[in-house]
Amino acid sequence: MRRLRACLGAAVAVGLAAAATTAFVAGNASGAAGALSNRWYAAAPYLMPLDNDPPDAGAIMDATGLKAFQLAFVLAPNGGGCSPTWGGTAPVSSDTAVQSVISAIRAKGGDVSVSIGGYGGTKLGQACSDPAATAAAYQQVVTKYGLHAIDFDLEEPEYENTAAVHNEIGAAKILQQNNPGLYVSVTTAGTADGTGWFGKQMLLEAKSQGFTPNNFSIMPFDGGFSGAASQTSALTAFNAILQSTFGWDQATAYAHEGFSGMNGRSDSGEYFSQADFQTVLDYATSHSMDRFTFWALNRDRQCSPADNGGRTSGTCSSVAQNAWDFAKYSVKFAGATPPTSTPTPTPTPTPPGTGCKAAWSSTAVYTSGDEASYNHHNWKAKWWTQNEVPTGTDWGPWQDEGAC
Repeated sequence: MRRLRACLGAAVAVGLAAAATTAFVAGNASGAAGALSNRWYAAAPYLMPLDNDPPDAGAIMDATGLKAFQLAFVLAPNGGGCSPTWGGTAPVSSDTAVQSVISAIRAKGGDVSVSIGGYGGTKLGQACSDPAATAAAYQQVVTKYGLHAIDFDLEEPEYENTAAVHNEIGAAKILQQNNPGLYVSVTTAGTADGTGWFGKQMLLEAKSQGFTPNNFSIMPFDGGFSGAASQTSALTAFNAILQSTFGWDQATAYAHEGFSGMNGRSDSGEYFSQADFQTVLDYATSHSMDRFTFWALNRDRQCSPADNGGRTSGTCSSVAQNAWDFAKYSVKFAGATPPTSTPTPTPTPTPPGTGCKAAWSSTAVYTSGDEASYNHHNWKAKWWTQNEVPTGTDWGPWQDEGAC
């Protein structure tokens, strides 16, 4: 899952740093705050506070009624070591910039969860020696910011590393035990059949360690998805995986299941509109799912006309919208009613279409350079392949050439 995380190492915006000083002085330096209900942490959308043109969290709260934010991402230092940093570059131990964002949110009656991992960078599970050392690094984050919630975002390439996943799941269990009431989510890749082989191995690791988080969430995007129907189908399939893995009945599995979507245009050129979010929200609530979130608030605003809706951006959605349209679905999931907005978004021009190649066939043999269409996208074969469904995975045999 790419999820536009290539900007993790970017410098903190000057405007944010300036705002940080004032907020930090006024805020609670220890990070302690009263907990919200778990439903708010379950609804918290992702926000990068230091990269991808961070929006003002207070303005989002005022416009939507949102109370909780999922701050991303805590990683191991780029230079090596088992200590927590923001994006691999900013040590948590000396942080004031993110602390100021948290303080400002809490001053308005909100709170945050912190997400560790994500796509790209070195994860603490890869860098630390064992679950105890990994947990000790994360405990620094929990203590520094007085957290009531934390998210383990286990993606490639870390979740392909058995030892790293063992460390992460073990650390999550230790944090859960040592911080009573801590809300813990585990987020991983979504596929048409729920989650892939590595996701299933992660669930088996959790079972072997006797670890049950508040939820296991999948990200049904960047994998040949097309709108809400494909996402709800994946959630249904994932529910069956949770049942078979843990021996849960259907209702118990849904009570430990979550959805993490991507608003607007995904990395692989899929589009998810406000209507798609409403459909998945209805599915999540009707099945009493535990979590509904999305990547990311940094993208929850309309692109400029120059973007033309034809590229994926870390700072806008590439679909027609009012600012913070997608955040309002999180507010609804939390059980609150967002304010009514009246502005009408300027339609984002649809990128010029291209003709679809001959439809992909499971029986055909494709060699390097051959093209086929699947799910309204054209695909080019990277090497010899047969009966491998075109998807946007980096390790797969197909390269996505865009919508047709």
